[in-house]
Amino acid sequence: GMSNELFPLLLFIGIGAMIDFGPLLEKPWLMLFGAAAQFGIFFTLFLAGFFFDLKDAASIAVIGAADGPTAIFVANTLNSQYLGAIMVAAYSYMALVPIVQPPVIRLLTTQKERRIRMSYEKGSVSQLTKILFPIVVTIIAGMVAPASVALVGFLMFGNLLRECGVLNALSETAQNVLANLITIVLGLTVAGQMTADKFVRPDTLLILALGLVAFVFDTAGGVLFAKLLNLFRPEGKKLNPMIGAAGISAFPMSGRVVNKMGLEEDNQNFLLMYSISVNVSGQIASVIAGGLILTLMA
Repeated sequence: GMSNELFPLLLFIGIGAMIDFGPLLEKPWLMLFGAAAQFGIFFTLFLAGFFFDLKDAASIAVIGAADGPTAIFVANTLNSQYLGAIMVAAYSYMALVPIVQPPVIRLLTTQKERRIRMSYEKGSVSQLTKILFPIVVTIIAGMVAPASVALVGFLMFGNLLRECGVLNALSETAQNVLANLITIVLGLTVAGQMTADKFVRPDTLLILALGLVAFVFDTAGGVLFAKLLNLFRPEGKKLNPMIGAAGISAFPMSGRVVNKMGLEEDNQNFLLMYSISVNVSGQIASVIAGGLILTLMA
């Protein structure tokens, strides 16, 4: 399962089945934030290159995607000797989103910016669009980053199970039984490789530190991109820069953190639909970023 990257890919079927792309399809321009929030991956790739060989550096950089399966898939494909440490770091920072992201967001935004309200008007997305979306994304991702086809394809196949309307039993199985079972098996398999001589060493601490750097710069990249867009938007149509931070792949936790911060600043500032949409786009972007890394390393 690990030697042929099957476990992470099967997990993507479950993740894809959980995701509703409807809110993102209503406002497709929010996909830009998902792309901007992958900045930390490429910054950390450059930084890690000073301490590790290129393939290990690339594997470590993908921790910044805040996407455990992608990090494991890339590290395994590149035969990184630090797979155990990378998995621990990736899942740790996914869990630490409510602790790591708020200080970074506050550092980069003013109170006035955090209080910007964004009105949400619900649009309509046809069922045909929801069915075609995963197919089109897989084709485009294959053209942009051929190495990402396996990752994107399994993610979008899971979503197709959800949206096609005739495979509800399979969709529910993928969301619950399959995702939970593969998470347990994947954890046990990687844990078996985490022997003391491979894990209890200074390199592990460095990997955790670089993973944190990637995570912080991903968050910063999304926030600063939103602030950049605000320079060109008229008063009254400004974006709340905090939504940019949700562009990482930790779904739905990052979207909820941003919404919670908005409500703390102004109890009528509901950002959830925007932050979750950006969060969903981050899921796609992180998988494509992982594929780009694999393409560059090929």
